[in-house]
This record gives sequence, C-alpha cells and structure tokens, in this order.
Amino acid sequence: MPIFNDFRSRRSPAPAPQPAPVPAAPAPANVVPLPDPAPVAHSSAGEAADWFDLKHRLHEVILEEVNLALIEEADAKELRRAISALVVTHLNDRQIQMGSDSFKRLVGELIDEVIGLGPLEPLLADDTVSDILVNGHDHVFVERRGLLERAPTTFRDEKHLLRIIDKIVSRVGRRIDESQPWVDARLPDGSRVNAIIRPCAIDGPSLSIRKFSADKLTMDKLVEFGALSRTAADFLRAAVGARMNILISGGTGSGKTTMLNALSSHIDLRQRIVTIEDAAELQLQQEHVVRLETRPANVEGAGEVSQRLLVRNALRMRPDRIVIGEVRGSEAFDMLQAMNTGHDGSMTTIHANTARDAISRLEQMVVMIGNDFPLSAVRHQVSAGIHLVLQLNRLSDGSRRVTGISEVYGMEGDTILMQEIFAFRQSGRDADGNVIGRFGPTGVRPRCVEAIEAAGYPLPVGVFTAAEPV
Repeated sequence: MPIFNDFRSRRSPAPAPQPAPVPAAPAPANVVPLPDPAPVAHSSAGEAADWFDLKHRLHEVILEEVNLALIEEADAKELRRAISALVVTHLNDRQIQMGSDSFKRLVGELIDEVIGLGPLEPLLADDTVSDILVNGHDHVFVERRGLLERAPTTFRDEKHLLRIIDKIVSRVGRRIDESQPWVDARLPDGSRVNAIIRPCAIDGPSLSIRKFSADKLTMDKLVEFGALSRTAADFLRAAVGARMNILISGGTGSGKTTMLNALSSHIDLRQRIVTIEDAAELQLQQEHVVRLETRPANVEGAGEVSQRLLVRNALRMRPDRIVIGEVRGSEAFDMLQAMNTGHDGSMTTIHANTARDAISRLEQMVVMIGNDFPLSAVRHQVSAGIHLVLQLNRLSDGSRRVTGISEVYGMEGDTILMQEIFAFRQSGRDADGNVIGRFGPTGVRPRCVEAIEAAGYPLPVGVFTAAEPV
C-alpha cells in the first residue's frame, strides 16, 4: 500500500489526485478570491490576518486528519502530496481561489508547522543567519555578520509561539511551564536554544537560538576570516598537542564555543575525550568521545544532575582529556582538581571581559563551594591548573576576534602571574565602519615553550618576536 494512503483523510475513500493550483475558473458571485500575499511583514494587516487564519484552520485540519504517528518516517514527497491534497479539498469546499505561488507557499508553511518549527524554518535554513531572537510573537530579529536586523517573520499569536517552544524543549526531554518558566535546550543540529515565558517574560515568550553552521569552522578558516594570525594558530595547535590546559574567555556571542570546537580538532585521535555541557552543542570530530549532559530537576524538584556531579563522574571514566562547555559554578573546583591530577590538555570556556577577569572569576567559582578554602590555596590551584587563557571579543563592526593569548606561569606572593603572548591592538575604523587593527606577538617568549617542544611540537624561530610594538 502506498505510504500516501496512510496520510489521506480518514473520511476520504480514495487518495486525492496529484495536487495542482486550484483551477482558475471564474469565481462565483459570492466568492472573494484570496490575493497572493507578499511576505507577512510587508502585506497589509488584513491580508496578513486572512493568511494566518487560513493557515491556522488548515493546520487544525491536518492535525485531525493526518496519521501523525507516521510523519517522522514519511517520505518528503509523499507528505507534501498528502498535505497538498487536504489543502486542495479545503480550498474547494470553501470556494477559495489561490494562485500557484501562494499555494506552494501555503503548503510549504504547513509542512513546516507539522514537522518543523513553523515560521522559524526559513531562518534556520538561511546560512547567513547566526542568531534568531524572538521577542514576543510579533517581533523577530536575526543576526547576520555580527549585526542585528528585523526579520520578516511573525507568529500567529502567543499560543502559536508557545507551541513551537514546547516542541523544541520536549524533543530533548526538557519542560517549560509556569513553575519552570525558562529552559536551555538544543536543536537536532546542535544549535543552542534558550526560552523564557510568562510570568518571568513580562511582554510574552522570548526565544533565542544560536545557530551552528553545518560547515564547521576550523583553525585555518578562523585565520582566513581574520580572527587570529597564522603564527598564533600554529602556537595554539602545538599547545593543544602538548596537552596545555586552556581557558577560553569572552562575552556572549564572542565565539567561545566555535574556538573550543576548532581547538579540539587538534586533539590526538587516540585519546579518550569526555565532554560535559548544560545543553550538548560541542561538535568534536574525534571518534572516541563520550558526551555528558546535565539534567534539570523534575516537577517534584528531584532528579537534578549538575555539572559538578558530571565532572566527578567523568574522572571515573578513564578520560585522557575533559572538555567542559562552560564553567559557571562550583564545578570549577573539580575541574581544577582534574587538571592538577593527570588530566592535562583539558579545556573549557568562561564568561569574562579580560584574561585577568577570567582568572578572578575562576577563583570566585571555587570559593562558591563554601568550604572556607584559603584564597592562597585556591590561587595556587588556578595557577598550576591553567596554562593559557584565550580572550575573545566581538568588536563594534560585528567581527569576532581573538584579542589576546596569555600565559599563566606561577605565583608571586598571593598574586597569579600572567603575561600576554599575542595581542590585538585596534587603531581605528575604515570608511565602511570596519575595525582596523593588528594582531601579533608582544615579544614575550612564554615559559611553556620548553614543555611544548619537549612534547614533540617544535615552534618556528622568531614566532614570538614582535615586528613592532603591539
């Protein structure tokens, strides 16, 4: 039996014919043809409302008539044929005329509603969009090339947006309701999702999606895009190979996870890696990777699995390296313990504005466990555990750059000693508003060079020699 039969209306005795635009026969006197609408944001309010009402009615018909249990396994062409048949029947029953372009668009949007994320699907398919930001059902923004712009996309109403949010979070076993009004989740491709609803979101549900490009950014591509220099990239490759512990610091949207993915691609394929994240989004390219993800508490407030518990468990899994998506709490203590007890080459990210601030935040996180550790002991753990700090920033023109690579090389009294090895210095902006600057070595030779070369990763002569003051 053709798969189409499984999707036909339960009231229809036979499959509908191959759909085509509703015949353009003269309309009866009591029929008002539905115009071909432009994108919703550019059409009149009446046309947009008519379009949304029609699509909403058809969506309800599809949910009622289609065998939803088979949708995930359905062939795309058969699914489109089944939905098209239902649309043709509905339009004919109500004597609604529609042009071919509007018909194709209507069927496409209905398929997005049934098996996808509705109005978000075109934005998710757009490779130029890196972030999707929904501020209520009728305000959608996107980020392209680091700059925000309004998108010609809206939801029918708040219930429509809530249904899309619930579809996202339920796929990964999370929940969102009045008792738990915010959630971190992910899409099947690893894109990061955060949603928050009423009562915490005063003006209606808010949804943020950080898209991950299907084309993974390697270190070579980051050099090509100007995020850092070739010599700095070669130094980082050698540092990863020599199992230096690396802390990646930066603000929101500065490219920390992208850099972590790029660095991790240089880990030896023979090593066992354990990743720990709140919402799994790392895209490690090695074969021997164990991915762990936290779990929020259930409705009764029990069953939570925190990052700290996962870090502790990871130590029992015979890891060669531990990679933490982002360190933000008491798990920092266990991470430093791992770095200081034979798990060299571990990496993580942290939110901070400078490399020095990143180290200070790490100290504060360790103190959060509340065991009254002397600050000097905490700082000794930090200085011994962290070897390199990469500072990333998103500049005023929207570009993301490595603005500094610093070495942590010891203690002097109660002060952690750091020195900047590579730095970016901005000198101005061009006529188009693009940032002008130079990234290069500061002239300081890091103390970890001997350990890196002893591990079998020789560095070119003069790699740390500054051609001019940076």
